[in-house]
Amino acid sequence: MDAIAVPSIACLARRAQRECDHHRVPLMGVMGAFIFAAQMINFPVGTGTSSHLVGGALLSFTLGPAAASIVMTAILATQALVFQDGGLLALGANIFNMAIAGVFAGYLPYVLLRGGRAGVFAGGVLSLLASAGLALMELIQSGVRMPRPALAISIALFAVSALIEGAITVAVMQALEKIQPGFIRQPRGMRAGAIVGAAAAGLAGLGIWFASARPDGIQKLSLDPGIASHARAFLTSPIAEYKLQLVSSPFLAKSLAGLIGLLIVYVVCLGLSRILSGARQLPQQEVA
Repeated sequence: MDAIAVPSIACLARRAQRECDHHRVPLMGVMGAFIFAAQMINFPVGTGTSSHLVGGALLSFTLGPAAASIVMTAILATQALVFQDGGLLALGANIFNMAIAGVFAGYLPYVLLRGGRAGVFAGGVLSLLASAGLALMELIQSGVRMPRPALAISIALFAVSALIEGAITVAVMQALEKIQPGFIRQPRGMRAGAIVGAAAAGLAGLGIWFASARPDGIQKLSLDPGIASHARAFLTSPIAEYKLQLVSSPFLAKSLAGLIGLLIVYVVCLGLSRILSGARQLPQQEVA
């Protein structure tokens, strides 16, 4: 999966460079921070399982699919490297499942249905189903034993999570349009962006405290057969598992870790967007 993900992201970076609009430079940082914060908020789904917004479709609608893939890759890499969430050995698979397949699967219905509400909802649903389905197939192909009842329950939970993903995606898109009409198509001005950034800070700093402690669907599938017990940490991060180890207060440990992660993702995504935008403008400057 690493061998597939690395060249794919490199090609998408070149495409994002060609398509990058300097008006969207701040938006990449803000949307990356928002999706990172939203992914930290797990909500219960079924017995002993939780889910969270993945956000691949939402990123593709606001940034375009190529830029969305780059932003999602930055989020996944930050989670693996800084928070030890997901892990390095699974990073290639996670990037392919969520940053590539999930993003483009979500963007397809949006284009076919011309950006209507039905397309937004279908995009959110299909994005999560594509990512979860690929992860499930990869686990099975890797030899992980899954009894039929467990497999059926997992598929049902993924279906419920997908419907929730679609509903949240519609709600966020409608909120952005109400805050600043036309913001999705031509993101000039940062009124909506500032509100999204404030919402991200609220989710990361306060919302994480109310998040469900239950494992999400894929995490539960790795816990039940005992895959997670084989994980080894080569280095320990001071904010591993979304807790700042230097702080004794559980509330502050979670809140500060969330805000630190939010800042890291924002800076990384903003830096990437400036690099892509600058690389696009450079040939024009040389010709001039």
